[in-house]
Amino acid sequence: MRPCKEKVKCKRLSSTPLEILFFLNGWYYATYFLLELFIFLYKALTFVLAGLLLPYPTANLVLDVAILFLYLGIEVIRLFFGTKGNLCQRKMPLGIRVALTFPSAMMASYYLLLQTYMLHLEAIMNSILLFFCGSELLLEVLTLAAFSSMDRI
Repeated sequence: MRPCKEKVKCKRLSSTPLEILFFLNGWYYATYFLLELFIFLYKALTFVLAGLLLPYPTANLVLDVAILFLYLGIEVIRLFFGTKGNLCQRKMPLGIRVALTFPSAMMASYYLLLQTYMLHLEAIMNSILLFFCGSELLLEVLTLAAFSSMDRI
């Protein structure tokens, strides 16, 4: 927390609902990542065992898995900077989190709309991820506004 300029008590501006969303998103994304790995394993085995049932091109499977690992890195960085920015009441880490929300939403949209083969379970999981991105973005903007108002006082 920043030191107060006077002997007046500093106001705590970090957002509890935002921190709860970060916590839930962290656990949800960990579950999502593991489920998605198992789903890709299922798709690959289905291709190997019954190529006619699900002819999944190897290049597309490798691309989808590579994007999933890239997505993991972005989500870990987002969660770190979001929590640090919110709890320490810092605008820069929270701003980085806001900037990383767009690539994260793009990757969730890719898995929702553009991947080669998509199961209904994946559509539901990616829709939930997009809901997390949208609700976190809204609360992050409100929290950044609160932090900015603190600087003016």
